[in-house]
Amino acid sequence: MTATAFSDLGTYDPDQTWTGFADKTWQVHKFGGTSVANADCYRSAAAIVEEQLGIVGNHGDNHNNHTSTEDHHLAVVVSAMGGKPKTTDLLLQSVEAAARRDQPEVENLLQYVLDKHVTCLQNLFPDRDEDQSTLKAIVQKDLEDIQDILKTVSLMKWQATRISELVSGYGELWSARILSKLLQNRSLERYEQELHESSGGDASLHDEEAPLLHHFIFIDARRIIIIDEEAIQDGAVEWDISKKKLQEVYEEEIANLKADGRNTRLHFVVTGYVASNTEGVATTLQRDGSDYSAAIMGRLLQSTNITIWTDVDGVLSADPRRVPTAYAVPEVSYNEAMELAYFGAKVIHPKTMQPAISSNPQIPIFIRNTFNPKFRGTRIYTSSVTTTQSDSCVCGFSSIDRMALINVEGSGLIGVQGVARRLFGTLESLGINVVLISQASSEHSITFATSEDHAQAAKEAIEEEFHKELNQNRISNIDVNSPCSIIAAVGDGMKDVTGVSGRFFSAVGDAQINIYAIAQGCSERNISAVVATAQSTRALRALHAAFRLSHTTVRVGVVGVNELGESLLRLLETQRRHLWDAFEIDLQVCTVAMDSHDTDIFRLKNENGDESITLTAIRNAMEAPSAKSESKISFKDSATGEVIKSSHGDLGPLRDNLFRVDCAHHVVFDCTNDPEASMFHAQWLSSDVHVVTANVTGISGDKIVWDAIHAAETARGKLSAQYLREVTVCGGLPVISTIRTLLTSGDKIRRVDGIMSVAMSYIMFRVSPPPEIARNGKFDQKCTNGAFHGDIGKSEDFGKQVLFSQAVKEAVAMGLTEKDVSLDLSNEYGACVLMVLAKELGLDRNLTRDEIQQQSETLMDIPQGQALDHQYFEGAIDEKIQARVAAAAERGCVLRHVGSVDVASQSVGIKIVEVPNSHVFATTPPSCECVRFFTHRHQPYPLVIQGPAAGADCTSSALLAELLRMMRSKVGPRFGILARTNSSTYLK
Repeated sequence: MTATAFSDLGTYDPDQTWTGFADKTWQVHKFGGTSVANADCYRSAAAIVEEQLGIVGNHGDNHNNHTSTEDHHLAVVVSAMGGKPKTTDLLLQSVEAAARRDQPEVENLLQYVLDKHVTCLQNLFPDRDEDQSTLKAIVQKDLEDIQDILKTVSLMKWQATRISELVSGYGELWSARILSKLLQNRSLERYEQELHESSGGDASLHDEEAPLLHHFIFIDARRIIIIDEEAIQDGAVEWDISKKKLQEVYEEEIANLKADGRNTRLHFVVTGYVASNTEGVATTLQRDGSDYSAAIMGRLLQSTNITIWTDVDGVLSADPRRVPTAYAVPEVSYNEAMELAYFGAKVIHPKTMQPAISSNPQIPIFIRNTFNPKFRGTRIYTSSVTTTQSDSCVCGFSSIDRMALINVEGSGLIGVQGVARRLFGTLESLGINVVLISQASSEHSITFATSEDHAQAAKEAIEEEFHKELNQNRISNIDVNSPCSIIAAVGDGMKDVTGVSGRFFSAVGDAQINIYAIAQGCSERNISAVVATAQSTRALRALHAAFRLSHTTVRVGVVGVNELGESLLRLLETQRRHLWDAFEIDLQVCTVAMDSHDTDIFRLKNENGDESITLTAIRNAMEAPSAKSESKISFKDSATGEVIKSSHGDLGPLRDNLFRVDCAHHVVFDCTNDPEASMFHAQWLSSDVHVVTANVTGISGDKIVWDAIHAAETARGKLSAQYLREVTVCGGLPVISTIRTLLTSGDKIRRVDGIMSVAMSYIMFRVSPPPEIARNGKFDQKCTNGAFHGDIGKSEDFGKQVLFSQAVKEAVAMGLTEKDVSLDLSNEYGACVLMVLAKELGLDRNLTRDEIQQQSETLMDIPQGQALDHQYFEGAIDEKIQARVAAAAERGCVLRHVGSVDVASQSVGIKIVEVPNSHVFATTPPSCECVRFFTHRHQPYPLVIQGPAAGADCTSSALLAELLRMMRSKVGPRFGILARTNSSTYLK
């Protein structure tokens, strides 16, 4: 098969192979140190090898794994035994101890190495004393050689690089011998069993029907891999010489197998990390050398794939320690993998991919998990899904921490040739690596990033090089900003999708993160931004969610477990999964306050999972006898958390329990109607916490409170936390948003009036119903095919007049009024609503809520400080109001409770108005509200908004809708989802 057949991801067929070295089909499997950390890990690695050969079992679907076939020869590359501490680290520490002439420490370290391997051998070969003895003797003999070498180090007090490389490579020799012996033993046992079952033990070993024996032989990579250490820093492989060496080793081993006479297939177990130089001296392949060994063997053998078995599921979309929702990317290109690896992804080193890329045909590399072998892992090849799926233009995010940003600024840089050469030449002379460079077209400054450890040395060197320019003030300053982190978005598909940069920087901006420097190459494969290290985790999470690699977490606090608060908590619990699916937003209730003063505050005990506080958990905690209690809650069956209750004198601790610096979005729902709660709104906004409030009493009251709220929500412009107060006026009707839309679009509002109290809407409709209103209800029932279920259509009696006291009784029973019905009847609640409208229209400078209430009309005088019920209105008040209703009816009118804000006359108030029977106010159904907007553009007829706004469920839905509108502007819709997000498919 030619290389061109593998150039396109869409044409790659995992079942197709090509002929490699010695006209055989080869695979390379590399096991890292964590995969061979102890006896159990060795057994798991052996089982994986056998499954790849089709001998036993199967880890998942063969087609998806792209690796399993019975026709392949394997080269298994092994790292030194891992665990804590690692064998390689112990050996290097012994060299350091010898250089210090710390002989006891040398002996302790080498004894630890011996004990580590002896324990493994005893557990791995419990019934094979001979194997234990043989392998133990090899380890002991090598350790004696190491001791002799370290004596020289001790005498000379010299820790030579060559000696360190020689000593550190022994771990791979031992590990490969152990695994090869284990595989060979298991293969022989299986062979003998199959031979006995097939022929009863009488068949000749030379019989063509005899079972296949998989023969595993130990290969010291120093016999094969030859590098030129002088070529580049990590050594350049001498491919022709290495291939010749491989041919010699292969022919030697094949000859031995032919002499054995059995039906065998040859497999290599090769040491990783070690190699020989052109002079035949042992050396190593430096950092990540075992992976590099596997890639080298893959090219020498022309293998169909290279699989790196490690302790993670693949190349991850982000660091899971910082982004818990990170996942293994199914496919990435070589270029994407290199970018991610450079920016901190620990799965694979860029140099590991070079042999696979330069091979003909190119070799796919698979990253898989030894401890989760059923998972298919990540395939690294010529292209990835980022180039085929427009919504997946970014495959992952990574970061480099402990960086410093150095800015050289001054007028002497503008148009002067050679400045960059002098600057970076100075850094090169000191061996300082520059990670990122940013320069504006004005040439007024040059900014670059380097390691935090080198920052001070770099600054001093630059000051020395440009001392004349500094003295002449041609360079004004050289600043060092640290600690910093470089955040990188990586994806081949970015170059084909518009708006990627906009989405990147919008996400970072919405997360309240300042960017110090930006860099992007013309390949458009990487967007890098420098941020403060303290904000790097928050930036990673915000970006990961913005590019649809995970959901966006919103930490939610709820104040007020009253009827509205309970409805909101139920809504958040039932809709959480649907919001996750539709918007990829996770509303996680993390803090709940019972009320606005002397309150109990509930918070999650552990905050690392998918937990969310539920109403049931709160009730369970409240029933506990102790002051502090815990209650199990869950979102997934596999995720449980605990809620903690503690008592506080106010809402001050609420923000501290809610806010986490690594989360970009926080919100508090105020479900109370208390001035005490509104006192904290400005504080929360200043702390980057959005506030969604139904608390009309607070924001319509003290001017100092409102001014503080206004200052907090506008302090940083678009970056400020948002104050969402739509629900404070007419519940869920879009009154405030309509006012803002009209004003920002250039219209002029002349007057706003309407029925703005649910309680008074119901009471006045029942007291003074329009004639034949029941006909409207019956018509709606008939023409809507049952969608309308209003009370008007159910009974003729509902459209008949009732006494005022009876209407009040019904409104209270239905929960339409405030706790104290006098607040509605005295216009105190209505004055609050009008005050909020007046603020939106700029009429609140010389106006107070009390003045609005005093200027408003009531049906009767309401006594102060007295609890009222419907019985208070029986008798004289009923008769008085009934007479007024009758008088209006004679004039073809009904009575309505109408509030208005007249901009032209600067008047705000409530009146009991006689409106014609056919007027929109007259026909507005009970418990509904109706608001009219008279504007410059709507002169002939007003703009009317009408609808139900009664009950806790309606109000809680409106609160949630406010938050979702804000979050949709920050997160953005998924492709194909925007047009359907309001469908019951998603919001059930």
